Amino acid sequence: MSIHKFTLQNGVRVLVAPNNNVRSAAIGITCRAGSRHERDNEGGITHFIEHMLFKGTKSRNAKQIAEEIEGRGGMLNAFTDKEQTTYYCRVLSDDAPVAVDVLSDMLLNSLLDGEELNRERGVILEEIKRGEDDPEGHVHDLHIERRWGDHPLGRPIIGTAESVSSFGPDDLKSYIGRRYLGGNVIISCAGNLDPDEFLKLATSKLSELG
Repeated sequence: MSIHKFTLQNGVRVLVAPNNNVRSAAIGITCRAGSRHERDNEGGITHFIEHMLFKGTKSRNAKQIAEEIEGRGGMLNAFTDKEQTTYYCRVLSDDAPVAVDVLSDMLLNSLLDGEELNRERGVILEEIKRGEDDPEGHVHDLHIERRWGDHPLGRPIIGTAESVSSFGPDDLKSYIGRRYLGGNVIISCAGNLDPDEFLKLATSKLSELG
């Protein structure tokens, strides 16, 4: 399988792996923003941002974000790890323009509303409690903490109840402004799409990323 590589003027990298044997496409936007990039007072903020980008933009509410993809039979999800955050979807090839529009809208135009943030904070605090009740996961976190000590890699990706309880909208915006930059972003696609057409889509939606 050949992989086509492009770089936009703002540093965003575009990767396309065309496959004409399918009628679908897997599309993702990955940002070099993981828990290792958090400052001492930011434990868990990367993961918190991942949650918040699904909660509404200037043109879509949370329901509309989901329906734009899942209402067409696709799927939409994300994950955060120590090195990166990825927002991704799987759709029919014909729906690729909508998918790129939704993902880029989440990346560029999320509202980070304070009321929604407080609701999502409660969800994450419950996740933290469940993790502490999971012996296997908790032992893993303790091992990583002992191994890395005070380094950001030693902290749990989800953060702690204390750190998560401290974040406000301005904290999230500050982190996004520091990490969600063109040179840190890759948009990728594998599926039945023409590389040049996908490049046009990526350029039209992500050229304004700083």
